[in-house]
Amino acid sequence: MVERVLDGRIDPGRVVDLTVPLDEVAEGYRAMDERRAIKVLLRP
Repeated sequence: MVERVLDGRIDPGRVVDLTVPLDEVAEGYRAMDERRAIKVLLRP
């Protein structure tokens, strides 16, 4: 799926609703657990 997002075949706005840096991965999981986010994208 990442390849399709990166090459523009999928609009990540429709898939990903939260982006966090890799060092904040715990916050991404917490957001999904608390239903504040459905899909989280981690940035290096």
